[in-house]
Amino acid sequence: MAEKTQKIQPYKTEGIRKIKELIQSSSDVIFTDFRGLNVAQITELRRSLQEKEGEFRVVKNNYARLALNDLGFPFEDEFLIDPTALALAQADVGPITKVLSDFTRDSTLRIKGGLVDGKVVSAAEVEAISKLPVRDQLYAILMGTMNAPLRNLVYLMNEVVTRLVRTLQAVADSKEKQ
Repeated sequence: MAEKTQKIQPYKTEGIRKIKELIQSSSDVIFTDFRGLNVAQITELRRSLQEKEGEFRVVKNNYARLALNDLGFPFEDEFLIDPTALALAQADVGPITKVLSDFTRDSTLRIKGGLVDGKVVSAAEVEAISKLPVRDQLYAILMGTMNAPLRNLVYLMNEVVTRLVRTLQAVADSKEKQ
């Protein structure tokens, strides 16, 4: 008996290649179930993600599975069950997760999980990431903390001079009355 060989169609390999490129060009990937969303909602979500340097792409599960396996990325099989769309973060994953979490409150979008910094994270962990301050906020907090001692020193030095001026003014006022 002859072995059956299956010819892979060029459009399939092209689809897998495009998904590989998307994943490689992204710092983090969030898997979502987009069932129940209409075209207007998906367009709104895409626009919101683009403002935060992200992308939202509907993918075929088998293509995504093959692309992730070829790239050697870990993932959970349940991420690629039911209709799947990938939210791809080009820079920081924080703003992307915030947009997705806000969108899940008002629609049927469901977060399945993700790949953040090369590690598999659950939907609950993605939700937790969305509640963290974004990178710019963390920098602002850090700079405020670093500036606090210097600012307090300036206030303290200013207070010494102010007290001296008030004391001299009080002495001058008391001498005027005498």
